[in-house]
Amino acid sequence: MSRTSAIVLLLTCGVIQSPAAIARCDLDALATLTSSSVTIRTAGRIEGRCRVQASVSAAPGSLINFEVWIPDRWNRKLVVTGNGGYSNTPSTRDMSQAVAAGYAAIGGDTGHQTATPDDLLWGAGHPERITDWGSRSIHAITGPGRRIVEIAGGESVHRSYFNGCSTGGHQAYAEIQRYPQDFDGVVAGAPANNRVRLNAGFLWQFLANRRRGDNTTIIPASKLPMITQAIIAACDVNDGVADGVVDDPRTCRFDPAALRCEAGDEPGCLTGEQVGALNKLYGGAKNPRTGEQVYPGWPKSSEALTVAADGQPQSGWQQYWGTAEPTRVNFWRHWVFADPGWDWWSFDFDRDLGAADAKVGRLIDQVNPDLSAFKARGGKAIVYQGWQDPVVNAVDTIAFYERVRARQGSQQEVDRFFRLFMVPGMGHCSGGPGATNFDAVAALDSWVEKGVAPDRITASRIVDGATVRTRPLCSYPQKAVYVGTGSTDEAENFVCR
Repeated sequence: MSRTSAIVLLLTCGVIQSPAAIARCDLDALATLTSSSVTIRTAGRIEGRCRVQASVSAAPGSLINFEVWIPDRWNRKLVVTGNGGYSNTPSTRDMSQAVAAGYAAIGGDTGHQTATPDDLLWGAGHPERITDWGSRSIHAITGPGRRIVEIAGGESVHRSYFNGCSTGGHQAYAEIQRYPQDFDGVVAGAPANNRVRLNAGFLWQFLANRRRGDNTTIIPASKLPMITQAIIAACDVNDGVADGVVDDPRTCRFDPAALRCEAGDEPGCLTGEQVGALNKLYGGAKNPRTGEQVYPGWPKSSEALTVAADGQPQSGWQQYWGTAEPTRVNFWRHWVFADPGWDWWSFDFDRDLGAADAKVGRLIDQVNPDLSAFKARGGKAIVYQGWQDPVVNAVDTIAFYERVRARQGSQQEVDRFFRLFMVPGMGHCSGGPGATNFDAVAALDSWVEKGVAPDRITASRIVDGATVRTRPLCSYPQKAVYVGTGSTDEAENFVCR
């Protein structure tokens, strides 16, 4: 943070009544922050914790709002939480989970304050705001947030962690690549770090399922469950267990032509045009001149995850169905081309990607596999990724992991500090037919504190509040293999191999 950075704090803290409580939220102690350009507005307590609302300017034109929560019985550890999409609010769910586990929690708004963050107008013509969202906001709030925690809590922070998924995973990668000293460890879920190409992938998928003349969809959303059912029937047992989950969609050789209608267009089959569109969706974005893969294609068996119970597209999956514009069209319209009337059909996957890289890629992409500084400071990273994620593609997450491994020179070296856990049957960050409930922060804390790297993390499938299945998530490239005896719904009957 520059010397000219301004910090304005709105604090709601008070005196904890219990003498056994750690987080005192001492007003007199907080007053010392004024010597570091901090202004204390109020003092009080909310829901059994100290709560601090704050803002920080990381550069001229930058303003990042954030909150600090400290539980009464604080474990002297800190979790900074990430964001989803282009959200302009902290993840109060993640902050609440951290506080419930005894951690102090910090969350921010990524540096923009608008009622409709997805319009992306808040970043148009403001590179500092784009930089905050894309690379800097977590670093900017972590320093002052940590100081608030230590003064209000009355103890030094023993460990600092980061936890986020999607854009939160993107933020985790920004930290370990650009600010490796900030955290002892990070959890990066479904990291959307390859942002320019991710948004190009959204655009490709939209165009692949549209008729150019009238912009109507080729494959209706109503056919997606049928497609998924056919794929599961063909590929479920590739892993040796029939459980309704395709463990690794890369092993599925299902040909959409098998669903081709004999005549006409029926609900239980695909027309020739629909077969062609589905193959394009699976194939993913490519550079038409060089043939280079721009972004991987749709994972097989993820199709029905894009559909709600009523058969209509869920919010967030409009890149395939149901809207008149591609998902993240405003990224191209306002950030790249600065043209409100931009026509997405004119996009050139050769020429225009270069323009996007030059203008915003350096501000938002987190694709540098050199993590030597993070490793040298003793940092640990746990990355998790759903195999059936139709948003952030598993193949792209694996590709970055493999670049890190190549940079480290061996599997042994990358395993010392950076581990990837693939989650069969999980969509984007959560949900899906697999065992998708697990505690990555607890695994990270154990790794940092005890020095024991997690070879496997137990995940659960929970239905109506009851655990119906457990499975091990294995440190990639290992995968869970059934031993051949015992229930396939119990993790103890699987080994990582």
